[in-house]
Amino acid sequence: MSGSLGRAAAALLCWGHSAGGGLWGPGVRAASSGGSGSSEHLDMLVKKDRVVVFLKGPPEQPQCGFSNTVVQILRLHSIRDYAVYNVLDDPQLQQGIKAYSNWPTIPQVYLNSEFVGGCDILLQMHQNGDLVEELKKLGIRSTLLDEKKDQDSK
Repeated sequence: MSGSLGRAAAALLCWGHSAGGGLWGPGVRAASSGGSGSSEHLDMLVKKDRVVVFLKGPPEQPQCGFSNTVVQILRLHSIRDYAVYNVLDDPQLQQGIKAYSNWPTIPQVYLNSEFVGGCDILLQMHQNGDLVEELKKLGIRSTLLDEKKDQDSK
């Protein structure tokens, strides 16, 4: 992990632990993959919800720092309505999603059925404002817009 990426991820990890409360909000669904890593089944999973995330572990207790960072970024933007698939519960899903996206690592994030990337891509999108724009296209308002508006009015 590059220096700035590592510092940003560490800051998000610390923020998440000190913010209090659970990581799951209303609408966050730990979904069952149905036990299939087939391309057809994965296609159905990523098209079922506007925001779909494949993590190592559940969002309330991710099993790797990268998965935790993705959860924290979603939380920072107050994205509350998304599906989560824990690849550690299903080895077929873990291998299948890597082949489906042609991306070798987990976590993986899909917005409106399109593969966005993993932790590094989502973090970069968060930092440069692209994530806010992509969320707007989905009809999801990031709370960071409200925070920016409040800062601008001061």
